[in-house]
Amino acid sequence: MRHAAEVVAHRHDAGTEWPTLGLLAACYLAWGMGTTWAWAGFAPLGVVLTVLAIVLHSSLQHEVLHGHPFRAPRANEALVFAGLGLVYPYRRFKDTHLAHHFDENLTDPYDDPEANYLDPAVWQRLPRWGQRLLRVNNTLAGRMLLGPAIGAVVFCGADVRAIRAGDRRIRRDWLLHLAGLVPVVLWLLAVAEMPLWAYVLSAYGAMSVLKIRTFLEHRAHERARGRSVIVEDRGLLAFLFLNNNLHSVHHTHPQVAWYRLPALYAARRELFLAKNDHYRYGSYAEVFRAHFWRAKDPVPHPLRKALPPPGP
Repeated sequence: MRHAAEVVAHRHDAGTEWPTLGLLAACYLAWGMGTTWAWAGFAPLGVVLTVLAIVLHSSLQHEVLHGHPFRAPRANEALVFAGLGLVYPYRRFKDTHLAHHFDENLTDPYDDPEANYLDPAVWQRLPRWGQRLLRVNNTLAGRMLLGPAIGAVVFCGADVRAIRAGDRRIRRDWLLHLAGLVPVVLWLLAVAEMPLWAYVLSAYGAMSVLKIRTFLEHRAHERARGRSVIVEDRGLLAFLFLNNNLHSVHHTHPQVAWYRLPALYAARRELFLAKNDHYRYGSYAEVFRAHFWRAKDPVPHPLRKALPPPGP
């Protein structure tokens, strides 16, 4: 008889995922409160509440693209249609993230859309100021301060080039994203107390918090199974990231709902740690101590020569 955790790991919830629906409602409520009475009462509180709501909304978008809380993709997408984070279209996030889940390509500079490594040959061609910038970006402090801007420029620049080259799918995704920005803009202009500049600052702050999660989610490793991290954190950040700090567990069982991941990990902890070659941190506090000022990895992929060449 299979272990109970394995049974959970290989199926969707049979009914409606109420924890996810409840969290979605709370997320939008917090966002509305942050941009209205919290800002009006004490502006820093409004910013903090708005930042936390946008971080949570991004994590909920991640849940949705993996098939939660309903079986119907369009119903799920409608739940996160509003573009609270401003920059990244949901459908572009979905396409690139699902491609990222092909674990054999994890960290590959060409085939993993979420890779932070560069091809060493590309790295050598960069000007010195570009190399210095990316070295700073390779510390956690730099990733939080500069990472949102660098990521947005790279991502949007690539999409603009693709649209100009005739990619209709990407153009459609951006048009849908613009439609999703309409209710956000209308709220900010007609209802919210928070001015637009403060909201843009809050959205940037939210992306900065999200960079804490993505900073070391993956490492260069010869085996695909050893590339995804486990951060055994149970605090605020783990909640905001919807337990995606247990990243190796998520990559192994991407269809498992966020609120089931801790029990699944606890039931098979030694197995998961053996699988990912003990790529583990005890908490995000440990991550900050180790890497706030010091880079975890080089920018050029250290194993690039061992990887297959990029496709055409």
